[in-house]
Amino acid sequence: MPSHDVAIIGGGIVGLATADRLTNMYPDLSVAVLEKEDAVAAHQTSHNSGVIHSGVFYAPGSLKAENCREGKHSLIEFCEREGVDYEMCGKVVVATEPHEVPELERIREKGRANDVDCTRIGPERLHEIEPHVRGVAALHVPGAGIVDYPGVAHALADRLRSRGHEIRTGAEVLDLRTEPDHVRVVSTAGDVTARHAVNCAGLYADRVAQMSGQEGLDVQIVPFRGEYYELVPERRDLCRNLIYPVPDPNFPFLGVHFTRMVDGRVECGPSAVLSFAREGYRLTDVDWGELWDILTYPGFQKLSARHWQKGTRELLQSLSKRVYLRAARHLIPDVQMEDFVQSRAGVRAQALHPDGSLEDDFLILETDRVVNIVNAASPAATSALNIGQLITENYLDDRLDPLQVATT
Repeated sequence: MPSHDVAIIGGGIVGLATADRLTNMYPDLSVAVLEKEDAVAAHQTSHNSGVIHSGVFYAPGSLKAENCREGKHSLIEFCEREGVDYEMCGKVVVATEPHEVPELERIREKGRANDVDCTRIGPERLHEIEPHVRGVAALHVPGAGIVDYPGVAHALADRLRSRGHEIRTGAEVLDLRTEPDHVRVVSTAGDVTARHAVNCAGLYADRVAQMSGQEGLDVQIVPFRGEYYELVPERRDLCRNLIYPVPDPNFPFLGVHFTRMVDGRVECGPSAVLSFAREGYRLTDVDWGELWDILTYPGFQKLSARHWQKGTRELLQSLSKRVYLRAARHLIPDVQMEDFVQSRAGVRAQALHPDGSLEDDFLILETDRVVNIVNAASPAATSALNIGQLITENYLDDRLDPLQVATT
């Protein structure tokens, strides 16, 4: 008999939210969360921008759009109930040049299709909302906010422990062995047997999916490092809330933007440069084996050939504060070199297809015993509670006979 009903691989916000939704629906299940670090929320959950996304940027009908919309409401309710810091402060998406206005309109149409409150405004109204921003037009999106995502993750972990479920840290998954009636998760903290497993391994989700024997896996995770600068305290008034540029539709990242955090800091970023290790938070962090896998992957080679000019500019931004400042001044012309200090960095796990196209939606695959959340880039943190509900209802519900649950 397996020792658990479900093993969750990965103690980030998506893994913890999945465990939380699962144990809400099935209170008698035995669930174990395996996290390779010494604490939960060690990677993407605690290294992102801290934004509650509205859903304005995502393709209507996509998993991102649907889960972001519903997940945002669940996240707000969770924060209210658990006392986690958050604020619905709103954001502006700014066209700094006339040629960006058509793309701004396309974003507004996406937002409307996704039931997002987004209003086209002119320079005068933009100046009232964000006095230091320069733009010819903007979208005002009141339904965006800021939140303490590590706080959300730790509150989820506390709830799981209070229900008697195990969160095993220092448990790097080395292998998955599927048997007729269970899966054995082999880890550095000992083996765990469970009737089913859910792969929420983030930066290593493709590797774990390969271990599970997943068929049809035509993507590889490529890590992109996002580097941030922070406004010095006396210049935080340059940004009141959230300020985004109109993204380049030909480039798969949003570009440098300004974000007020729940603790009062204001960050500017991120850049988007290739990371030389899946958990490479600094330029000098290199895993030669992982880097070789990236550089020899046809998908990355084709992506690089297509976007080498933009990629070069992103790298120059990473290497030069002066170049970074230029990007920031597109939104806030008054910002000066001395207003910035270097801050943290994060690494985004992005699934890339062999033809060089980025997987633009959440990607969930499954085997007989394992559900693999292969791609869960932004807005996965905003969407996490709804992703957990989706996994529970659409992927695990038919597999979990309440009469066959393991004894906790």
